[in-house]
Amino acid sequence: QVQLVESGGGLVQPGGSLRLSCTTSGGIFSISVMGWYRQAPGKQRELVATISSGGTTNYAGSVKGRFTISRDNAKNTVYLQMNSLKPEDTAVYYCKRSDYATNYWGKGTLVTVSS
Repeated sequence: QVQLVESGGGLVQPGGSLRLSCTTSGGIFSISVMGWYRQAPGKQRELVATISSGGTTNYAGSVKGRFTISRDNAKNTVYLQMNSLKPEDTAVYYCKRSDYATNYWGKGTLVTVSS
């Protein structure tokens, strides 16, 4: 059974940085497409970034140049380095794993950007 556990969220001041981690178990991580999504209060969940099994990355326009997604296949972990954080980045951040036609989600980690 595939499981995902996110960590690294917290409170940070505008302009600060955080690194989120998502560690998975089960299946074959190296072939999975991994992604980070976020959901702000009162809004729909939206894509933040994805990374393919081969390392190809994709970013939402609102985070491009500030966030970096990466993966460590040896640790079954995907990361999201978030720099120059803004109050509008405040949201619950979710990790998603896609194995062919099946998607798995973590429970999320809260990121709050506030002074």
